[in-house]
Amino acid sequence: MSSAILHFAGELMSSWWIYLALWGFAALDGFFPAVPSETLVVTAGVFAASTGEPNLFAVIAVAAVGAFIGDHISYALGRGAGGRMLDRVKPGTKRHSAVVWARTALAERGGLVLVVARYVPGGRTAVTLTMGSVRYPLRRFSPYAALAAISWGVYCTLVGYIGGKAFEDNPLKGVVLGIGLALGVTLVVEVVRHRLKKRRPQPQVEAKVTSSQA
Repeated sequence: MSSAILHFAGELMSSWWIYLALWGFAALDGFFPAVPSETLVVTAGVFAASTGEPNLFAVIAVAAVGAFIGDHISYALGRGAGGRMLDRVKPGTKRHSAVVWARTALAERGGLVLVVARYVPGGRTAVTLTMGSVRYPLRRFSPYAALAAISWGVYCTLVGYIGGKAFEDNPLKGVVLGIGLALGVTLVVEVVRHRLKKRRPQPQVEAKVTSSQA
């Protein structure tokens, strides 16, 4: 059974179709998180190490380009329907205050938020949609999206490559190790994010101090 799976996977990874699949999965994952783009990129990295196909650098490039395009599609979706909905929020309401806060936070830390969200489950789609909805400037969004996409492509491919080198004679074990490493990094990011959130001080309501003159 495992030999049949290995043979099928090897045939797929040696075909030029794998590059189209990598590009498509990475792009779709930008606005449809159920697509397992990370798993496919890790697997391609494993086979690049163990069999030499597909090409390691081509995997990185195709995955990064697909992710970059997917982020912009998600941004456009947010800027369209999401933006029109936010524009109709009445000033003075709590929702309007939240929108103002989001725009301010993204203006100050938008780039960092976008890059870090790449490694948070579901975070990529949520952040790109929000950035489009609050009209985050495209000229600032694109460079950070490029950085996030390239770092993600390099990270996923090299994680798979490490797994492939560890089990050159058994790529399936390499895939398991690669996916395990990727999940481990995701878990660390989530734990750190949760701890930082707990340590963040809650806003305090300052009491007004009045003084009276005798």
